[in-house]
Amino acid sequence: MARVQKIDEVLKFMETVSRENKAILSMATTEVVAPRNAAFVFVKPHAVNSAVIELVKLKLAEANVTILSEGSINAERIDSERLIDTHYYAIASKAVLKKPHELNVPADRFKQKFGIEWQDALNQGIVFNAIDGAAKLGLNAQQLEQKWREGKENDLNIKFGGGFYCAKIDGLFMFNGFFMSMRDKYVAPGKSIHWFSVEWDSSALSWADFRGNLLGPTDPSAVPADSIRGSIYSNWESLGLSAQPDTGENGVHASASPFEGLSERLNWLGADLASDPFGCQLLEAGIPEKTIRAWGVDPQVTVNESGKKRKSF
Repeated sequence: MARVQKIDEVLKFMETVSRENKAILSMATTEVVAPRNAAFVFVKPHAVNSAVIELVKLKLAEANVTILSEGSINAERIDSERLIDTHYYAIASKAVLKKPHELNVPADRFKQKFGIEWQDALNQGIVFNAIDGAAKLGLNAQQLEQKWREGKENDLNIKFGGGFYCAKIDGLFMFNGFFMSMRDKYVAPGKSIHWFSVEWDSSALSWADFRGNLLGPTDPSAVPADSIRGSIYSNWESLGLSAQPDTGENGVHASASPFEGLSERLNWLGADLASDPFGCQLLEAGIPEKTIRAWGVDPQVTVNESGKKRKSF
């Protein structure tokens, strides 16, 4: 009887040790798991075809970047849901999303440049954002772009701030007219983007390397040859593109930071903030949803003790 009791005690001891070892192993495993970075990547409309899409997939796989999901968004949806306008919010807000009276126009600089009071111009109904101004003059995106360039050549343009321009075109004052040709590349009939929601081990690939080496800098003529943009630039003909990529049409876009990735998933994919890998961390840190969403559309923020403000991006 004593022998049986002894065996029971040994078994219980072994079970206790086993549970403790499992707990220790679990803790150790948790400690070595590196955070996962997440980004939004898309092939730009000028480069959307099966060959480019497969190239992007291959390059992501070679860098151990996991594609969580992918899909296409057509021009009609990009236009109707103002997806490209939100994407380029700092520029598009003046060109499409806001009316002139909603803009923070420096009245003194406006008068100095154009010889008319800002409020008088508003009262006369001769101030427009780009989309309304183009409609008023009966201009398409390319025609407005040409008028905008002519205005610049004739010193009829003024820059009020980053991404904030005004020009006098055919007797009207118009904001950010150059944006409409950019927008048209996404919303013209037949256009689309092909997107990827991706993630990767932060200890194996930094954001700097993701942007600089895997994606490649903005100018595709000066990027690593084996980067995504570099590969598209060098092989544009065999990939079936109509022209060699340039700084504006460089093949692929990718998020530049964890927050930009979140903002782009919220915009393009309608992601749920609370279940997004980065969004939920911001919420858990006590940042209100309203603040997070406001940050995504380039608000003015105070940058020093003098109260001076600058745009977030």
